[in-house]
Amino acid sequence: MSTTVVARAMSRALELARLGPVGPNPRVGAVVLDAGGVAVGEGWHEGAGTAHAEVVALSRAGRRARGGTAVVTLEPCAHTGRTGPCTQALLDAGVAHVVYARPDHTAAAAGGGEVLARAGVRVEVAADVRCEAESLVELWQLALDLGRPVVTWKLATTLDGRSAAADGTSAWITGPAARADVHRLRGEADVLLVGTGTVLADDPRLTVRGADDEPLPRQPLRAVMGVGDLPPGRRVDDGEPAVRLTTRDPRVALDRLWQLDRRHVWLEGGPRLAAAFWRAGLVDRVVAYVAPALLGAGASAVADLGITTIEGCARLRLDDVTRVGDDVRLLLRPDRTEQQTEQQTDQEAR
Repeated sequence: MSTTVVARAMSRALELARLGPVGPNPRVGAVVLDAGGVAVGEGWHEGAGTAHAEVVALSRAGRRARGGTAVVTLEPCAHTGRTGPCTQALLDAGVAHVVYARPDHTAAAAGGGEVLARAGVRVEVAADVRCEAESLVELWQLALDLGRPVVTWKLATTLDGRSAAADGTSAWITGPAARADVHRLRGEADVLLVGTGTVLADDPRLTVRGADDEPLPRQPLRAVMGVGDLPPGRRVDDGEPAVRLTTRDPRVALDRLWQLDRRHVWLEGGPRLAAAFWRAGLVDRVVAYVAPALLGAGASAVADLGITTIEGCARLRLDDVTRVGDDVRLLLRPDRTEQQTEQQTDQEAR
């Protein structure tokens, strides 16, 4: 079978994988080609407890999979979890060739490629698309490594670092292109988290919306953290009420979300909530939108971090800078060493 046909199938599998939700299972796409190289089945993993991408694609291919090629974004699993092993499904279908983009490094599921090879299936790794496949499961893998949900802190500020005006208003700091970009990235998380202060001040809907400003069919879990009561009629309780995390401790909140099978938290709380997560060493990524505007007064994007000297400045690694309409989006990662030192200092102070 030509490499062009397989490459085209892998491109489609990667596209399909993006349709899957973030959650306790990785996002995976699969395409099955018959012995002549014709695509006869495709699928993606739709969430924990549902059939894996390979099984969906094989069921659609039926008998045409025999002697064919399965192209998958992630190494087929070799274990029985909520569903059976994909390696066995591939063998039962009579697939002769399997191509995957990224090995599975988890202790439970790894080794599927070896299982298939020992059974006589030709197995290949598509190294040229490894980076793209890695990006699909990066946050899922990081959450497994951390043993808690990954936290992405999103903020929008003026050029002088203000997230709200002196009168408390904070809407429309950035332009429409940046706001649309926020909704796109929001949709890649499975929790939208704010504090009670933000709910009281801004009454956010905490939804992912499309170009028509209507909520999309698949929504992340809405969560509100804090011990204060909320008055009835808040928009976070429209439809399915937001989950209440009645604690001031970010780690306790994340433990609760982990128990709810959530793996990626999109943190949009106010400056105090952001500071609490930062000081606890629980911010993993930062998405910052900077508007070409000045306020000169008003709320800062983050509250007191306990930093009193320039030497103690919390510095971040800049991964990307992108112009979004009239605004600029910065993608950053905290320095883990600095966060760990800060966390240790806080613990010693207690």
